[in-house]
Amino acid sequence: MKALRRFTVRAHLPERLAALGELSTNLRWSWHGPTQDVFAALDPGRWEEIGHDPVRILGEVSPERLEALAGDAEFCGRVDAVAADLRAYLDRPVADFGVRGIAYFSMEFGVTEVLPNYSGGLGILAGDHLKAASDLGLPLIGVGLLYRSGYFRQSLTADGWQAERYPALDPQGLPLRLLTADSSPVLVHVAMPDRRVLTARVWIAQVGRVPLLLLDTDIAANDPDLRAVTDRLYGGDQEHRIEQEILAGIGGVRAVRAYTAAAGLADPEVFHMNEGHAGFLGLERIREYLAAGHDFDTALAAVRAGTLFTTHTPVPAGIDRFPVSMVHRYFGGSSGESESPLLPGIGVDRIIALGREADPTVFNMAHMGLRLAQRANGVSRLHGAVSRDMFNPLWPGFDAAEVPIGSVTNGVHAPTWAAREWGELLDTADCPGAWERMRGLEPEQLWRIRATLRAKLVGEVRRRLRESWRQRGAADAELNWVGSVFDPEVLTVGFARRVPTYKRLTLMLRDPRRLRDLLLDPERPVQLVVAGKSHPADEGGKALIQQVVRFADDPAVRHRIVFLPDYDISMARYLYWGCDVWLNNPLRPLEACGTSGMKSALNGGLNLSILDGWWDEMFDGENGWAIPTADGVADDERRDDLEATALYELMERTVAPHFYDRGADGIPARWVEMVRHTLHTLGPKVPADRMVREYAERYYAPAAAACRQVTDADLGGAREIAEYRRRVEDAWPGVRVVQVDAAGLPDTPVIGARLSLTARVDLGGLGPADVTVQAVLGRVSPEDDLSDTTAVAMSPAGRESAESALEVFTADTPVPLSGAVGYTVRVLPSHELLATPAELGRVANA
Repeated sequence: MKALRRFTVRAHLPERLAALGELSTNLRWSWHGPTQDVFAALDPGRWEEIGHDPVRILGEVSPERLEALAGDAEFCGRVDAVAADLRAYLDRPVADFGVRGIAYFSMEFGVTEVLPNYSGGLGILAGDHLKAASDLGLPLIGVGLLYRSGYFRQSLTADGWQAERYPALDPQGLPLRLLTADSSPVLVHVAMPDRRVLTARVWIAQVGRVPLLLLDTDIAANDPDLRAVTDRLYGGDQEHRIEQEILAGIGGVRAVRAYTAAAGLADPEVFHMNEGHAGFLGLERIREYLAAGHDFDTALAAVRAGTLFTTHTPVPAGIDRFPVSMVHRYFGGSSGESESPLLPGIGVDRIIALGREADPTVFNMAHMGLRLAQRANGVSRLHGAVSRDMFNPLWPGFDAAEVPIGSVTNGVHAPTWAAREWGELLDTADCPGAWERMRGLEPEQLWRIRATLRAKLVGEVRRRLRESWRQRGAADAELNWVGSVFDPEVLTVGFARRVPTYKRLTLMLRDPRRLRDLLLDPERPVQLVVAGKSHPADEGGKALIQQVVRFADDPAVRHRIVFLPDYDISMARYLYWGCDVWLNNPLRPLEACGTSGMKSALNGGLNLSILDGWWDEMFDGENGWAIPTADGVADDERRDDLEATALYELMERTVAPHFYDRGADGIPARWVEMVRHTLHTLGPKVPADRMVREYAERYYAPAAAACRQVTDADLGGAREIAEYRRRVEDAWPGVRVVQVDAAGLPDTPVIGARLSLTARVDLGGLGPADVTVQAVLGRVSPEDDLSDTTAVAMSPAGRESAESALEVFTADTPVPLSGAVGYTVRVLPSHELLATPAELGRVANA
């Protein structure tokens, strides 16, 4: 007999152990080892079986056991110590970055495996962002959805095909609490088509000092189809997806308002979209200003000032798009009206314009995100450049390098991902100090930890492999060989990630014979652990997984290569700890950042990667290896062949020899020095606290200041910039550079020679104070294209004559380059409330 529905009943804690309640629901335990140790002590065996889940262990330990522990002075002392440590952590002074509050929106958050609200790197990044914000004391609120079945659990069929299952999650059995007001659950309401209303309650996951608000539609107030809006992450059709994104954006803002009101906090000044999924949040904030009596353009200016958009995709195909007809259905009235109950006061045509792209039948969520945000960034230096190029059409007339999209390279939360052995060796939990002290460790200390972590991984590989074969139908009597899979002394390579085509899961299988020779080399063998999930609808990705599984099933190599299903945080931890080499071979430049290699580096793993994402800027020649790329080769098959060959040669000629070249003491000196160098140099660069600090200083603080500028005095600044924008839009068709004259250069100019320029400009009715006129100098190609440019502001010199409408601008500047040099003149909008001259997407080039 099966249960109709499950729910969790939490144990009544003895008064002496009452602190375990708060310790179990504040997710700081997920990166605090001593707190985990306290929960493990309740029942060490069961703790391992249930996957290190404090809430669950409290529900499964018997009352008799709890009463006995309440009388155990030593255990109670440990509880008191970690409770006091949590209280001290929560009471630390809040960092002053000049921001009163940030709301951080993401469709997924990977904080811990016991809260499976993530699918991959985007969610893990979001979870690490919250943890680092908590550690730094940044006043941040996370906002997302609570998926009742998470993403999916992965297993393999007998023939190696991916199978998915969606276990139902009980919020009462998770480290969550309901948001309440006046002792009643807070409900968020969002209008849907056909006069229906979607209602969601709000759960709070406490991530250290940061609250994470998760909206949940699985409540009796909703019709069955609306209850299912938050059933699965990235599941369902486009209707399901747009409903989730409307709830995340519009409902998310309403949840933030309810939370700050209940907690007595100021409303956030900055709203951060982690990808475009929650882009509708900007429309809800515009609606709020409209309801207060402001016009649309003023409201848009106020919203833009305090909004940051982070893009994570390097290709247009990765952007969420919806049919315009669908947007009309959800945002227009049920009978075709231009307004609907969802966002009263906002015409649907204004909404469509925000998501406009080249195809007029498509609504583009990333384009809307960029139009609703005054600031935007990519997630690595290279990805910033790729993003500027990809979105360049939104800024016509500008070179890609001038597109106002910056970059903050992603980071990872070191206390979560670095093995405890490193902190224990250094006798410090202070990560910044730890990286500096790595320089003083003896080679045998470094090698001993690496060997210990590799051995832990080998044990976990065997455990998971045995369980996987059981799920595939094997009997225990057939699995004796699993006990000899992997060797703690063998060079171990890891490859684990989602399985889209561009990540090239099977590049390693390009030449099966050569891979087999690497695995079975009698003197320098390699063992390879592979993991990753394919989206349930991606049959091509599933076929790639099956290809790897079938190769790994071969009895001749199965002791040296494994595919482990159900890749999640709990598995990833062992992989990052134990792998000697972290392999990454995406098609360059399609890896926006890729943080798995960072987590490996925090544990002394050496990266073997294509120069893409974060590795493109942090590889220094001593912290791993760069796989040569076949850039410019148009044939995909040929490119894969060339790059696979480069990978094999690196493994055979460099990587494996470094690992097995041992001294008389049995230690590979060159390898250990690379490990030391990696820990010392990458340790300070890859942590999420560096990333979040950069966001705070470069984006949050300027956005907060801009928000205050435009919203003070009843949105006086927003009205000013909105009116300026209207004047520019009206006048710009008439703005042109009429004539440019040059003087001053000698017949044979040299670098530094003075060049005098005079431009006569028709401003179309604008004044000189409304614009900036620039002389742009740079190298010039045979096609007259400028590069390596320098922009010089030209000074207004008044009207050409009393009768003329032309304004004169002049500049006197040294020539900055040698060789073929050229110049041009251009006109840009200029206002103190613009973040960059390119913000309005307007330029008049000579």
